[in-house]
Order: sequence, then C-alpha cells, then structure tokens
Amino acid sequence: MDLSWCVFDLHPQIVYQFSALPFALLFYFFTKLKCLSVISRYIYLLLGGCVLATVTMGQYCLIVLTPAATFVLLLLSVHPQHVHFWGFFVQMCWQTLWHLLIQYKEHWLQESIDNRLLVAISSLMLLTQRVTSLSMDIQEGKLQSLQTKAQSSVRYNFPLWIPYLSYTLFFPALLGGPLCSFSYFRSFVEQNGLSSIPFPLGAVLQKTLLVLSLEGAKTFLRCHLSSNSLSQAHFNVLEGILFIWGISLLYKLSYYSHWTLSESLNNAAGLGFRGYNKHGNPLWDALSDGNILTLETLTRLSHFARMWNKTTAEWLRRLVFQKCHVSPLLLTFGFSAWWHGLHPGQLVGFLCWAATVEADYRIHHYLSPYMDSKVKRLIYKVLTWFQTQLVIACIVVIIELRYLSSVWLLFKAYIGLFPLLNCLVLVVLPRKQQIKVLY
Repeated sequence: MDLSWCVFDLHPQIVYQFSALPFALLFYFFTKLKCLSVISRYIYLLLGGCVLATVTMGQYCLIVLTPAATFVLLLLSVHPQHVHFWGFFVQMCWQTLWHLLIQYKEHWLQESIDNRLLVAISSLMLLTQRVTSLSMDIQEGKLQSLQTKAQSSVRYNFPLWIPYLSYTLFFPALLGGPLCSFSYFRSFVEQNGLSSIPFPLGAVLQKTLLVLSLEGAKTFLRCHLSSNSLSQAHFNVLEGILFIWGISLLYKLSYYSHWTLSESLNNAAGLGFRGYNKHGNPLWDALSDGNILTLETLTRLSHFARMWNKTTAEWLRRLVFQKCHVSPLLLTFGFSAWWHGLHPGQLVGFLCWAATVEADYRIHHYLSPYMDSKVKRLIYKVLTWFQTQLVIACIVVIIELRYLSSVWLLFKAYIGLFPLLNCLVLVVLPRKQQIKVLY
C-alpha cells in the first residue's frame, strides 16, 4: 500500500494560522492601549474570522458562515430550554451532510477533495463545539439567553447578537481551537484594556519555535518513512511494528504542531493567560489541547483518552458521557466517530479505542493491588507505557487512514495484535458493577 498520498500531506491550516499571528498581536496592542471599545473588539474578532474564512476557504466559507448566522437566529427565536436541542440538531445535520458529501465524492465519484473544502469542514467541526458549548451553558442556566436579554428592559450600547456571533467566528480559534467557553471569551473581550495580561510575544515566539521544530521532525521522519513500504519491503516483526509506530508518530507530530500553533495564535491575542509561576514567569497554558511530554509519557489508555485533544475530550465528556446512563463510554466514542466524519476506518478506530479504554480500566483495576514494591511498579509502568504507545499507534493509523484496509495493514505488521489482546481482556476479566469507568 502506498501511504504517501494520505500520510505525507501538509496541513494547510498551519500556513493560514501563521499569517493570522500579526493580526492577533495587533488586537492585543489596540486593546492594551484602549484604542478599541468593547463593541469594536467584538467586531475586530468577528471580521477577522470572516476575512480568514474567505481567504482560506474561498466559496466554501459559506459552509461555516451559514450555520454561525443560523445559530444566532436560533438564540433569538427559540426558548432557552430548547436552544441546545435545536442548536445541536441543526449543526450536526449540516455537518453530517458535508461529511457524507465528501465520502460520496471520494468513494463513488473517485474525485480528489479540494483542500479549501477540507479546511472548511475542519472549521465547521470546531464551530459545532462552540455552538453546543454555548447552548449547553444556556440550557443549564449558566448564561442568560439572548432571547431573554432581548426581551428585558435593560439598554445595551451595542446589538446583543454581536458577542454571540463573534464567539462563533472569532479568528484565533477559527481554524484550530482550542475550545473556550463563551463566559471566558466574553470576560476576556470586555475586560478593561487587558490590564492584567502581560505582553505575550515571549510565549508566541517560544511556541512558534516549537512548531518549527515539530515540522522539522516531521520532515525528517517523512523522508525516512517514504523510502519504505510494507508492500515493497520485507519487514520482520520488529521492523513492521516500528514502521507503523513511525506512521502514527508522524500523525501525532502533525497534531502537536497544529495545537501548539493554535495556542500561539490565541496567546498572541491575549487569550490563555493563567497567571504566574513561583518564579514570576507568566503562564500561557489556560487554553491548551495537550502537553506533548505529558501525552508521550502516559502509561494508561484511559488517561491518554482524557489528555489527548484535551478541550475536545472535555467537550465530549460534557456533551455525551455525563448525559448517558447506558454505555456512556461506547456512546461517547461512537459520537466522536460521527463528529469526525463516519468514515469506515474512523468507526472501527473509535470503537476499538472505547474497547481498549474499558480493557485498560479492568487491567489496572485487577493488577494494581499486586504492585507492592518499587521494582514491580517500575516494570509495570514500563510495560504499560509500551502497551499504551502501540495500541494508540494502531488507533491513530486506523482513524487517520479512514479505510478498512488499514486494519489489514496493522495485522500485516503484527502491531494489530496489541489492541486485539486488549479487547480480549473484556471477555477474560469481568467488570465489577460497583465501579464506573471514568472517561
């Protein structure tokens, strides 16, 4: 199988996000110097999002702009207790329509997909997060609804719908997240001149250098992997496992690079400041989708599921896991497959992930009491780290390649045996009902 067409493509969002960095810094400066009123800040972020969508997506920008405007109309017309249902229903129907259209063009028409369309769909998925996060806040009474504000006698200095539309389309998070709540966004925009937020240039430069380093590592790994192919080379067991692990690492490096640049873009605008450490240095990790060192040293699949793409994992937990009383883990990963696009490989990958997380819970629940010495715990951690790395490698490759043929690729390289062994644990070790798996 020739993997170059699906593994070695660069993410176009990275180029577009780099181009948006100066405009995010300008927003910080204008706000810091109090050159922008509150309404001007909302409009700056909103117009920046509209311009960025138009430049990066072309005609496909309507895929994102249309549901954003529709959601604001829903906020104005639907009862607060029903706004989440209708917001979720309309948004997921729209997103699913485009995902199915892409599958139709790929599988039936055998057409290549325009990169601008892929960028638009990626942005639409992030919009779904913001829309449903806001609608859940309203439904749970954490926020006053737009409809209630419009019906009140309180006078406002600007149209009430602008903050909501600005939140759905603000340019620092348009192409990459991470997800922040509407309350956090509003308090950030409306605070007095960003007086408590230090200059973010140091954090921006540091994360930009990290992005460049990650891209360099990707280039090196890509050159090495492109010279090999499972269909052409005769790998032994170890070489086959390392080859698949290398492909998964290439995908993970792409995610790390994208997340870090997204953080940097938000930081440039002033978002994500968490305070100061004990040495007086500013911390810019309040909005983060994952720490590379933390993720790559985790020894449990369940912990990896919570820490990987962290704000998305928290959103899925709130949207699905906490609301389901029957099979919440399975339904959460099933919905994640739906949200990602319902490709066959994604369905298999996410269901496999759910099974291995459940198996991970049972394994650790039964084996932990036997780890009664430092040597045993050290050996246990090393073995579980290897197991976590290899199982996640399989899951990442299946999900990212999207086709069922990727499953055969994993078993051809023997690495597919590791998640299979995890899944067999579900048969061997029964789950104790009094303990609930925490996703």
